[in-house]
Amino acid sequence: MTGRLMLLDTASLYFRAYFGVPDSVRAPDGTPVNAVRGLLDFIERLVRDHRPEQLVACMDADWRPQWRVDLIPTYKAHRVAEEHSGAPDEEEVPDTLAPQVPVIEDVLDAIGIARAEVAGYEADDVIGTFTARADGPVDIVTGDRDLYQLVDDGRGVRVLYPLKGVGTLQLTDEAVLREKYGVGGRGYADLALLRGDPSDGLPGVVGIGEKTAAKLLAEFGDLAGVVAALDDPRAALTPSQRKRLTEARPYLAVAPKVVRVADDVLLPDVDPSLPRTPRDPVALEGLAKRWGLGGSLQRLLTTLAE
Repeated sequence: MTGRLMLLDTASLYFRAYFGVPDSVRAPDGTPVNAVRGLLDFIERLVRDHRPEQLVACMDADWRPQWRVDLIPTYKAHRVAEEHSGAPDEEEVPDTLAPQVPVIEDVLDAIGIARAEVAGYEADDVIGTFTARADGPVDIVTGDRDLYQLVDDGRGVRVLYPLKGVGTLQLTDEAVLREKYGVGGRGYADLALLRGDPSDGLPGVVGIGEKTAAKLLAEFGDLAGVVAALDDPRAALTPSQRKRLTEARPYLAVAPKVVRVADDVLLPDVDPSLPRTPRDPVALEGLAKRWGLGGSLQRLLTTLAE
């Protein structure tokens, strides 16, 4: 893939659309479509403002992969609505949002916007792999700071982080990361796993907050350097840091695989080119009428045609 590629963390965006657009936005039959219309408005604004040459809506085939849970059982455990044996656990999703997700998928497919998901992996991993394979610059649109680890000025990879809708975006490059967190993209995953992340159920190292984690990484280079320092009595660790890091060694041994996004998953064969006209205009017309997509859909189609 060459040219500017935009990768959407789709679930992150439709959750934001759902909570940002009133549920009074409904289809003719009274069904809420606030997430559907909000996401279409998001995509229209992103295409209009940033003019990507390619775009892929990346999806969660498994929002809580078992291989991550096997390593850290608390991973996203607080977000499980129902456990399933032999199948992905069910995520806690608002009752009026869950039915909108298949509509979103159908609408994107009818428009011709590429969607990609991989069994056993999260959208983050799909995004990580597309990013690794891209030959040109990449814009990752997400409300999830986990993907800051992919920021790479040398390759033109940045994160567009919505601060308010998608009209106000934080264009996150390595300078922004260093100013806010004291690390660049490569160091963000190490910072996150040392600090912990309650939203993902990552315990982190007791007593090691964000500032201390950044200082340790600045001193020792990366997580491997921090762990190696535990075996060096001359290393500049306080007794408290040495004790806590030593106690956390089992966690530090497995956390990198959980926190770092995969960059080698087997991607589906998709065409990321932005469609000028709908792929299936008949199906799209039916969806627009049934769900009352109105101006949101028309604005997106107009922008794509331009």
